[in-house]
Amino acid sequence: MLLSSNFPPIQTMTILSHKSPINFQSPLPQQADVVIIGAGIIGICTAWFLRDQGLSVVVCDKGRVAGEQSGRNWGWIRQQGRDYAELPIMMESMQIWRDLAEHLNTDIGFRQNGSLYLCEDQAQLAGYDKFLQFAKTHKLNSQALNSEQLYEKLQHTPKHWESALFTPSDARAEPTLAVPAIARACLASGISIIENCGVDEISMANQQVDGVKTEQGFIKCNRVLCCAGHWSSRLLNDIGIPLPQLSVKASVARTAPAPLLFDGNASGSGIAFRRRVDGGYTIAMTDYIEVFASLQGLKQFKVFLPLMRLAAKKLKFRIFDESAQINPFCDEAHYRRLDASRVLNPAPSVATLKRMRQKFEQKLPVFQDIAFLESWAGMIDAMPDVVPVMDSVDGTDGLFIATGFSGHGFGIGPAAGKIMANLMRDKPFGHDISRFRFSRFRDGSELELGPSI
Repeated sequence: MLLSSNFPPIQTMTILSHKSPINFQSPLPQQADVVIIGAGIIGICTAWFLRDQGLSVVVCDKGRVAGEQSGRNWGWIRQQGRDYAELPIMMESMQIWRDLAEHLNTDIGFRQNGSLYLCEDQAQLAGYDKFLQFAKTHKLNSQALNSEQLYEKLQHTPKHWESALFTPSDARAEPTLAVPAIARACLASGISIIENCGVDEISMANQQVDGVKTEQGFIKCNRVLCCAGHWSSRLLNDIGIPLPQLSVKASVARTAPAPLLFDGNASGSGIAFRRRVDGGYTIAMTDYIEVFASLQGLKQFKVFLPLMRLAAKKLKFRIFDESAQINPFCDEAHYRRLDASRVLNPAPSVATLKRMRQKFEQKLPVFQDIAFLESWAGMIDAMPDVVPVMDSVDGTDGLFIATGFSGHGFGIGPAAGKIMANLMRDKPFGHDISRFRFSRFRDGSELELGPSI
């Protein structure tokens, strides 16, 4: 029976949880050259680019490879709408995705069919003029479409939109297939990947990293990359390094097979959809997301005020959510109970799913007869200026951070991993990453907001 009005939808459990089988269980070494904390897209891709450099590398994750946001995102691999400093990195990432799709011994759902930002009027389209200017500088093939050009690409839809921004070289992939596939290739090349291996502490001696304390034992090392997403601020704060970070809860659903509207990614009028390899769509809302602050985030809340003002209409501030294991006021022992937070698996918002159904049926009536087969939520780690941190930590030899990708991490992940691998080896990486320096939150810089979440 089609679920046009029943909430919550049937759960088919393709999203990972703490009950999911352990697929990566390398032996815990006593020593390594590099330890990577977090087996999401950034951690796994950093390992991928370290694999041929003669280093011993261990990736530790308290839960599962791509168990949290790297397996729960929309699956967009987009250059369109990127921050000006992200765009050249993202363009390199697109080439890496193409190479990975050819190299990996599995179909990860990589399809290069473009992205559409649907505009209700010319004023909305004009809002992308700045992006189009620097896209042209980088020779990206983004373009403005008029109504006739748009509806040559967008099928089975009423003409709600009169124009669009279109980037034909944008792509998509299936997150739950892609990240584990890269991890398997890393494993085959000699990288150690250990699930159910939470890092309790980054160990320091005389301002130098000397290892990590994990729940399975101590690993001696002199280089650590913290790319733990939502958990990064807690790990860093434990060693006296404050990281301003918010967690953003976004609810997502996937549909049963549906008529082909557009064989890529599209968003507009508060909705977003992406064609899946199974013939359905991954769908979400873009005008309603819930924001949670860690205790450290609350202490540094002033730095988030420009973002909150900019996106006040769609960001809903929350203090805690028991389904997401988020409560900044509970004691530290709560966060040490890995049985409670092994894989952060927040419940999707029933109200959001209801609005999603209503809005999709209103804007795209074809969805009136299409079931929601599964729904889930993920916690996006967000920075105050909506661009990530990719940097070493001044005054702390051997510690590196790649976090706060603010919902943009899946697509840019391969190139971000390459940058971090080279940064950890003190090798050139070909991009200006000064915008992503960690010191911007404490050196008096005026933060410049990137594209909104």
